[in-house]
Amino acid sequence: MPDLPTPQDAAEAALFSECWDAVLSYADLCTSGSLAANQLATEAFTLGMREARESDFAPVRSSGRRAARLPMIPLLLTAVRNTAAGWESGGLGHKLDPDLRLWLNSEKAARYTGPPLQRPVALRGLRDMQEADASLLWLAEVEALPLPSVARRLGLDQTVVAQELEQVRGLFRDRCHRAHLDSPMAAECRSYARLLDAVTRSSAADTPEDLSRHLATCVQCAEAAACLRLHGGGLPAALAGGVIGWGGLAYLERRRRAAEVRLGAGRPATADHDGGDPKESAGRGKVLRHGLLGAAVLISLVALGVSMMPMGAGDDTATASHDDRQPVADPTADVPSADPTATHTASASAAPSTSATAGKPGHKNPDPEPQGTSSATASTGHHGTASASARPTTPAAAGCRVSYDLVNQWTDGFQSTVTVTTTQALTGWRVQWSFRDGQKVTQMWDATVSQDGGRVTADAADYNQTVAANGTLSFGFLGTWSGSNSAPYAFTLNGSTCSLN
Repeated sequence: MPDLPTPQDAAEAALFSECWDAVLSYADLCTSGSLAANQLATEAFTLGMREARESDFAPVRSSGRRAARLPMIPLLLTAVRNTAAGWESGGLGHKLDPDLRLWLNSEKAARYTGPPLQRPVALRGLRDMQEADASLLWLAEVEALPLPSVARRLGLDQTVVAQELEQVRGLFRDRCHRAHLDSPMAAECRSYARLLDAVTRSSAADTPEDLSRHLATCVQCAEAAACLRLHGGGLPAALAGGVIGWGGLAYLERRRRAAEVRLGAGRPATADHDGGDPKESAGRGKVLRHGLLGAAVLISLVALGVSMMPMGAGDDTATASHDDRQPVADPTADVPSADPTATHTASASAAPSTSATAGKPGHKNPDPEPQGTSSATASTGHHGTASASARPTTPAAAGCRVSYDLVNQWTDGFQSTVTVTTTQALTGWRVQWSFRDGQKVTQMWDATVSQDGGRVTADAADYNQTVAANGTLSFGFLGTWSGSNSAPYAFTLNGSTCSLN
């Protein structure tokens, strides 16, 4: 394992301290243990810093600008993803999260390294901006830093940074709109391009029904809509998912929770501490004064621990569920309807599982949210569901077991995983369940989702239809809730009732 690169000066030492905790946080999502996370973070950090240094010495183009480059943190996060891909191809895939391995071997991953015009719109739009503008957008939207902290970090005037952020958001929208129009697309997508631009400009504009149906089934246009719609709070998710790829939403949630806990209710002088915990800020100050990279590593460990703390500490149920790290599971699994008491018990006791925490203490794997799934409506704000396409061709065995795990929950949303074990080999599968509290699935990965009232259907994706006898299938999803978020019930696999683990 290579050592971390040595900072060339005090400014680069400060940069290291600001970026290392972000790199380690994402590397922790990507791996199956803390040692592997540190190894992946170190290799990726070295790779990313080498790329950044080389670009700094690259010749200036005739336009007076340097070659397009992502801002530092997303550049390093991309290096984590690329290093993980190298591990998978180099025989070290056993150190990675199993769901990341599936994603790395799918067409979704190929989009991020394939032909430039076919890469996600958010990635192309951010890369096409001036680095200072792109950094402002990323730090404020994805890293969730308070604007005074962002202003100091970038050397901006704190009195006008909010106005600059609004201008940068508009600039990002324009870049993404141009990138979308430049993308190879079907004739139907091209016919909706102008309408899509118009309805995403204003929060008051209604989305026509035909466009809404199109966005529910077209990943390319749904991603573009998420980037073009600056209102509604979907921009951070569009950025994180489009630039990072696998685990974008999980990373976003970690950074937001870390920022919230660092700021803390009633903690004075937030701006003086750059939006961080006083102890962490003191560590950063030491790095700035003495250029000690070791302090940056300590800071990052504190930040990583904070990022994995559950939200809503006053809510015992939520706290119990937030620390659970489980493999991505089938979001459509239900508890049997014959025992409604058991469903409520399962919801209230979604605590960290013994098997998961034993393998990786304190490690949490929120929804990996691979990009390019057939259900991309969450980022668009249109919750139309895609029609089921993967039809099961083999009936389920008489015996199937479902594990439903509430991975994370916040004010009006949640993330869950479902794992189904079947005693019979399958060449196609469909999992169904029912919600009792009006929950809605907004996005699903590793399966195609449709929903009719409280009944949800998840069909196998193209790459995971085959399941061996006594094997398991799993998928995950994001959803919305209001009032109550009890566990689902009446799980079935290919029409056969499943028992709840």
